[in-house]
Amino acid sequence: MAKILAPHCHVTRLSGGALITDWKRTRFLGMTSADIRALTRGNTEERAEVVTDLVRAGCATGRSRRPTEAGVRLWLHGTHLLIRTLGFGRVLRLLPLVAPDYARTDRPPAEQVGRLKRAVQSQSRRSCSVNGDCKSEAVTAFVLLRRHGWEAVLHVGVREHPFALHAWVSSAGLCIPDADPGGHAFTPVLSIGRGGP
Repeated sequence: MAKILAPHCHVTRLSGGALITDWKRTRFLGMTSADIRALTRGNTEERAEVVTDLVRAGCATGRSRRPTEAGVRLWLHGTHLLIRTLGFGRVLRLLPLVAPDYARTDRPPAEQVGRLKRAVQSQSRRSCSVNGDCKSEAVTAFVLLRRHGWEAVLHVGVREHPFALHAWVSSAGLCIPDADPGGHAFTPVLSIGRGGP
């Protein structure tokens, strides 16, 4: 049930069914035990009917769409342009506007995070303007993961000798881009997860 609900909804099992809490619209929706049986043990048509009702009520997001290569490229270029114009610090302050502060109850699948990592890094290498900029890659990955409701943490780290800064996102045990590029370890000085820095 948690897999089909929108990230802003939470389900609580009750003796006579379930209660869905919609934090985005500040409302509660009830489900009967017959609806839950149809969703868990019913045939395809019964499940589709319950899911369609949940989508109409705004509690389910229908079919989860993966970020396409073109979508990743647009986010990457837009993020890079924002960082170049406003500065990295201001972009970090804008993150709550584009990356919702909630997470799904289930953990993000490692294969989806890996697919996003490959897409972000390949688009970054192909672009002559972005060209492997870790800040643009990290912010893009953070926003795309959080917009799908997955939990993600954005880290900014520092290395002393030679001095360097690096940004990366960790989610499902993977880092986008790598946390230690070229084998150099960075000490995190800022981490942005749920609730901001």
